[in-house]
Amino acid sequence: MLLRYFYDEKLAHASYVVGCQKTGEAVVVDPMRDITAYEELAKKEKLNIVGALETHIHADFVSGSRELNDRFGAKLYISDEGDADWKYQNLEGISHQLLTDGDQFKIGNLIFDVMHTPGHTPESISFLLTDKGGSADKPMGIFTGDFVFVGDVGRPDLLEKAAGIQGTSESGAVAMFKSIERFKALADYLQVWPAHGAGSACGKSLGAVPSTTVGYEKAFNWAMQFEDEASFKKALLEGQPEPPYYFAVMKSVNKVGPQLIQDLPELKEITSAADIEALLAEGKQVLDMRPADVYSKGHIQGTINIPFNNSFTNWAGWVVDYNKPLYLLVDTKVLDEALVALRSVGIDEVYGFAEAENVMAQAENLASYENVSPSEADEMVEKGEAYVLDVRNQTEFNEGHIDNAQHIMVGTLKNRLDEVATGKTIIVQCQAGARSAIAASVLKANGIDNLVNMAGGYNKWQQEVASIKQ
Repeated sequence: MLLRYFYDEKLAHASYVVGCQKTGEAVVVDPMRDITAYEELAKKEKLNIVGALETHIHADFVSGSRELNDRFGAKLYISDEGDADWKYQNLEGISHQLLTDGDQFKIGNLIFDVMHTPGHTPESISFLLTDKGGSADKPMGIFTGDFVFVGDVGRPDLLEKAAGIQGTSESGAVAMFKSIERFKALADYLQVWPAHGAGSACGKSLGAVPSTTVGYEKAFNWAMQFEDEASFKKALLEGQPEPPYYFAVMKSVNKVGPQLIQDLPELKEITSAADIEALLAEGKQVLDMRPADVYSKGHIQGTINIPFNNSFTNWAGWVVDYNKPLYLLVDTKVLDEALVALRSVGIDEVYGFAEAENVMAQAENLASYENVSPSEADEMVEKGEAYVLDVRNQTEFNEGHIDNAQHIMVGTLKNRLDEVATGKTIIVQCQAGARSAIAASVLKANGIDNLVNMAGGYNKWQQEVASIKQ
C-alpha cells in the first residue's frame, strides 16, 4: 500500500493519495482543486487514479474531484447521507457512487468502510481503511475529514452562520456528540487522518501535527472528555471563530459542481497604470498583492491590498466580491501560484493581471496612509483627535482590547462601512498589524481616507502603552 500526504498551507487543508501497489490503482481523499501534485505522484509511482473520495461537501475550498474525473475518469465516492439540502447535484455523465453508513467498496486490495459521522455537517462521512494486501483483516486508520482533527472536532455552526440555515448549530452539536461516542468505540491503535490542520476555520483549536491516533484523541482531545450532551454542546458552540463569507459560496459550488479549470477565463496582461485606473472607474476590482508596507507608501486609489503570503487565500475569500471581475497587481513570478490560491476558494472571475513593479513605476497621484506606533496612537486618542477601530476576531477582542475601541472584524468590514465613524482620524488596529493593513486598504478603497494603521497592533500596544499605564 502507498499513502501520501499533501498539505496546502494557505488553506490548512490536507489531502491524501492511497494506492494499491499490487494493482496500480489509487484514490485521492478530499482532493484540492489543483490536481497537479496528484498527477505527478501518479506518474512517478506508475499509478492510475481511479477514484476521488469526499468526506463531505466542503465549505472552505473547491474540491478537485471533478477535475480528477475529467483528467483520469476517476469515480466519485460521495455521501448520500443528510437531508435533501445536502445532496450532490449535476452528476449526470460523471461516474460516481453514493455512500451511506455501513457501505464498503474496494480499490485493488484496499477496503474502505463508510461511517456516517454527522455534526460538522449532516452528510459527513469517514472512511476506515483496511489493507488486505498486507493480509490485515482489521482497519489501520480512518480518514475523518472535518469530523475529528488533531486536538479538536469540526464546528457545527457553519451551516447557520455561513449558509444561513437556522437552528443547525444546536442540532449539529447534538449529532457531533453522538458521532464522538461512535469514534470512542473504535480501536485505540487506529491512525487518524484529518482534512485540516492548525489555521483552519473549520474548528477552534486544531493542532499542527499532521496525524494522530484514536487512542491519543480519546485521551487528550478536549471534545472527547465530556460525558453529558448538554455540557459538550455548550463547550463546542462557545468561542468558534467567525466563518469566512466565502464558506457559503464554497458549499454551493461543491454541491452543484465547480467549473473545470480549463474552462475558466484566459487572463489579459495590462501594462499601464491608466488602464488599471480605468478598470476601477468601471467598477472592476483590482487586488494589489504587494507587501503592506510598500502599499502604504504609495498605491493606486481604489485598489485593495492583500499581500501574497500564507494568509492570502483566507483574506481573499473574505474580501473579494465573487460577483465582480477581478484584476491583479502582482509580481508575475508568483502569478501562477496566486491563481491556484484564488481558484482554490472559487475566485474564478480573474480576467487580467499587471506586473506590479512596472505599473507602479508609471503611476501618478498615488494614495498612501501612515503607519503610527502605539504610543503615537495613544497620544492621538488622548488629545481627542482619533479613535481606535479594532478589526480582530471577536474572541480576541473579548480577551482584551483598548478602552473605547470600536470592534468590526476585518472580514466583515466591507459590509459594515456605514458603522465606521468618520468624524475623527481612525486608528486601525489588529493583533500584530497585518490584518489592520488589509482593513485600511478596504476603507481607503471605499473613500474613507482619514485613517492611520497601528504598527505592531495590540501586542505592541500592550508593551508600549498598557504596561506603562498600569
